[in-house]
Amino acid sequence: MITTDQTVQTFLDFFREREHELTPGGSLIPSPGDPVLFTTSGMHPLTPYLMGRPHPLGHRLTSLQRCLRTTDLEEVGDDTHLTVFEMLGSWSLGDYGGPQSLRWGFELLRDGFGIDPGRIHVTVFGGDEQVEPDHESWRTWDELGLPVEPTTDENWWSNGPTGLCGPDSEIFVWTGDEMPQGTPTSDDRWVEVWNHVMMRYVRHPDGSLEPLRRPGIDTGLGVERLVRILRNTQSVFEIDVFQPWLTTLPRIWGPLNERSLRLLSDHLRSSIVVLGDRVTPSPSGRGHVLRRLIRRTLTTLWRDDPTRTLSDLPIELVEHTLGHFRQSVHSHEVRTILLDEERKFDLLLQRGRKVLSHSRFTGRPLTDDEYHYLHDTHGLPRDLVVYLNTEAGVS
Repeated sequence: MITTDQTVQTFLDFFREREHELTPGGSLIPSPGDPVLFTTSGMHPLTPYLMGRPHPLGHRLTSLQRCLRTTDLEEVGDDTHLTVFEMLGSWSLGDYGGPQSLRWGFELLRDGFGIDPGRIHVTVFGGDEQVEPDHESWRTWDELGLPVEPTTDENWWSNGPTGLCGPDSEIFVWTGDEMPQGTPTSDDRWVEVWNHVMMRYVRHPDGSLEPLRRPGIDTGLGVERLVRILRNTQSVFEIDVFQPWLTTLPRIWGPLNERSLRLLSDHLRSSIVVLGDRVTPSPSGRGHVLRRLIRRTLTTLWRDDPTRTLSDLPIELVEHTLGHFRQSVHSHEVRTILLDEERKFDLLLQRGRKVLSHSRFTGRPLTDDEYHYLHDTHGLPRDLVVYLNTEAGVS
């Protein structure tokens, strides 16, 4: 069965054979001056070049980029979402257009990865009051013999309320056991694996669209989702890079339900990657995201057995993760920070239980004013108070 490393190499080799230069993807930390906390997609580091700045490596690029999205935290545990994941990408900076990108994408999925075209469905931008339908992409897919579903909101990519934007075309692969049915918007067994964005506009604060002087193509493919499909597994958690987690955690902490096992695997792995990029826990910014991941891990870990501890975590799991993401931080340094955060969180829980045992907070749901008081006066975040009240049987 194909491995994650083989999948990555097949993708990069395909585009390098087509004169795409490999860019140095890597760190979750954006460049200085970037307002976002973490890199969220493969195109993020290339934004200035998609806007028109010449890239030192030329007009055709490809890369592997690790990404982190906090917007998906509540969905982690299902079959497709991860906090930290890897994204493969290809870019045309004013070189070839959308049809060439789509044709190469189809060729790689069909011939490079062996995906049956009968299991592929695509979506394209269907048009709105400002921009006409993406006839060019639609015509390309028709020529390739693939079913097309037009949408409006789902097939318009933007970098935010303002900035780079344009129509996109998404490639979905069927993951059901029976013959493919329905469409990507009507059946969630169609899983999106690759998005091709036709970067054509800049949106201004007044909502108007200005055509880019040099339109480009930005594509992003989720590595773990593709490997899941290629290995024919039920979820991204069953691919090779997660196997050490799924086999080790139940061994050290006893039986875990599926959702808890997935969340622990994701959050611990993600915490290690963030630490591997030299972020440390703190009350705000990137450090706060890391602290939140660790505390969500611990609340899940202690829900069924408060004697469980991160000190049980084998150093080999830390080394495996740092090695996969090509990070040079020493594994014992990462483990020390995790254990220190566990100690601090345990002390906070003890203090929280003592505060909440006061008669003014017991036996009933708390008001918003009381949540604010507990946070401002005692440093107890709302989600922590909710956790402690749930622990105490107060809804």
